[in-house]
Amino acid sequence: MNDAACSSHLLVFVNSAESDRTPYSLAVAARLAAVHPDLLAHYCRIGLLGAARINPEPEPVFDDNTLYAVRRIEDFRSHHGVNLHALPLVCDLLREIEQLHTEVRFLRDR
Repeated sequence: MNDAACSSHLLVFVNSAESDRTPYSLAVAARLAAVHPDLLAHYCRIGLLGAARINPEPEPVFDDNTLYAVRRIEDFRSHHGVNLHALPLVCDLLREIEQLHTEVRFLRDR
């Protein structure tokens, strides 16, 4: 595979634990994440963005970390061919990996 083919799929994610927690409405979050608002609402309903968003308040609120998660999901869909049925499994595995990384860092720092 040449460098041009590799670079066409390069996507860098920066997830910040110290997010400023700026709240975004569904419409604004969808625009910032470059997805349709109905798709973002669907991701909430099926639990891809965490259990707390399955039954959101009348108007769900999103933060920068949620936008990161949505872009990550969209990357898996568009560049890696993960379909909507497999996304919950992939998201669960990614959350588990992140939790394990956190535990390993904690144990190393002790």
